[in-house]
Amino acid sequence: MFIRDIGRMKIIAIVNQKGGVGKTTTAVNLATSLAHLMKNVLLIDFDPQGNATSGIGIEKNGLEKTVYQLILDEISPREAIVSTEIDWLDLIPANLNLIGAEIELVNLLAREYKLKNVLEKIPSLYEYVFIDCPPSLGLLTINALTAAKSFLIPLSCEYYPLEGLTQLLKTVDLVRANLNPELILEGVLLTMYDGRVKLSEQVKEEVKKFFQDKVYQTIIPRNVRLAEAPSFGKPVLLYDANSKG
Repeated sequence: MFIRDIGRMKIIAIVNQKGGVGKTTTAVNLATSLAHLMKNVLLIDFDPQGNATSGIGIEKNGLEKTVYQLILDEISPREAIVSTEIDWLDLIPANLNLIGAEIELVNLLAREYKLKNVLEKIPSLYEYVFIDCPPSLGLLTINALTAAKSFLIPLSCEYYPLEGLTQLLKTVDLVRANLNPELILEGVLLTMYDGRVKLSEQVKEEVKKFFQDKVYQTIIPRNVRLAEAPSFGKPVLLYDANSKG
């Protein structure tokens, strides 16, 4: 059975136009952790690099049914959703084919609503839907922000990601004004924190000053095991649950 009202699903876009801030790591491990708590979770890989797909243990190369075909209305959600080795967690995968979507969507009617329209056809069993966005503020990210109820910003404790926040927030304001007035900030997650480096502490204080109570108390440290896990196709919960990360 499909639903038209997606109100019961908590749809969260994981977004930052800067690469290397822990965005995909956050998406994969947050989805896995909720699945571990026996919540029905759907992870949507919306990045042409397909890192969330491979990071969850799915071979992305050669996949013929991905989010790319889904948003172009070539397949149904049921055809796109794949099971993972993690109970309670399903995935809509992505690979490099998604690169073409930015170009193909440009001339389509209501192009910003393609992902939202797809989510309205998703099976009603899911409690949480996470969208792993690409490291850009292009049409794919706009689609994700239009479809989501809220967005989460992973932010590494370094200078350049902090500098790029202004443009991200301007984009969010435009989406709110024109496409999705109910979009809210879920929270800001500080990642790659190194207490031995003065810059990490400075970034933390600046972010807390600006976002106040929207910054999560939990801060993700720099951690080798956390960085290694994707190369083994596993969330850190399955790779090394006892690691500091």
